[in-house]
Amino acid sequence: MDYFSAQDFLFKETDSLPERSTTYEGPLNKEEGQDILSKEKERLHQLQEKLYADGSKSLLIVLQAMDAAGKDSLIEHVFKGVNPQGCSVASFKTPTSKEYQYDFLRRHILELPEKGKIGIFNRSHYESVLVCRVHPEYNLNEKTWEHVTDFDKTFWEERYESIVDFEKHLSRNGTKIIKIFLNVSREEQKARFLDRINEEDKNWKFSMGDLRERALWEEYQKYYQLALQKTSKPYAPWYVVPADKKWFARIAAIQIIIEALESMQLEFPDLPMEEKQQLSAAKEMLENESE
Repeated sequence: MDYFSAQDFLFKETDSLPERSTTYEGPLNKEEGQDILSKEKERLHQLQEKLYADGSKSLLIVLQAMDAAGKDSLIEHVFKGVNPQGCSVASFKTPTSKEYQYDFLRRHILELPEKGKIGIFNRSHYESVLVCRVHPEYNLNEKTWEHVTDFDKTFWEERYESIVDFEKHLSRNGTKIIKIFLNVSREEQKARFLDRINEEDKNWKFSMGDLRERALWEEYQKYYQLALQKTSKPYAPWYVVPADKKWFARIAAIQIIIEALESMQLEFPDLPMEEKQQLSAAKEMLENESE
């Protein structure tokens, strides 16, 4: 794709999230973007087949965003046509009482992709330094701490450290990680919430809790900034994608994913000479079969 590359969205430690654009103002229009997405989905399908055949590595895609940023629809549109045998999606909601009986990473570990597969996290282990940072009392459900005052600077630094160590371990063991933050504006979120209220078939997507979290917008932005700064590493980079225009967010995301897969140097298995000779013999037997 000539218009942009994954590097255009890469988040660096010194970057400022408030200065990153939430909308696309380039030369592409929606119709052109949809055409590009259609073509890139075929490339993604081919690369996923190669990943599956190679069988030595996996790809983990982490999606994070404010409510109504378009995570669900991005997954639907970008991965339509990908072989479902080689792809899984895990959506992480509020932990259950059983999940709270373990450390905060365990439920995410259980959903990691096998080698040869793509795993998509719709929300992720980052909720522990985002929603739980805005609402530190949620951490008390883990029963390790007694009071919110226990969640001091050291506690949060150790949470970031645990995440970084976790992702480094995955990277060392064959999992490529890319993390995408869909950067939606407060104004666009408002418009999408109103759509959910006004359109009957979207009512189910809205809850009053969405408004309570929206009121904490600035806090969330602050903690997203911190999380991205502290955990964007060469082996597990963060990409900040403008998300006010869903069609653009989708082609940006698929380009990031395609470039990640291409960087993995995947190969179809090269059969040993003995097996190639067996294939030749099988071909001859099939071609000589009588009808």
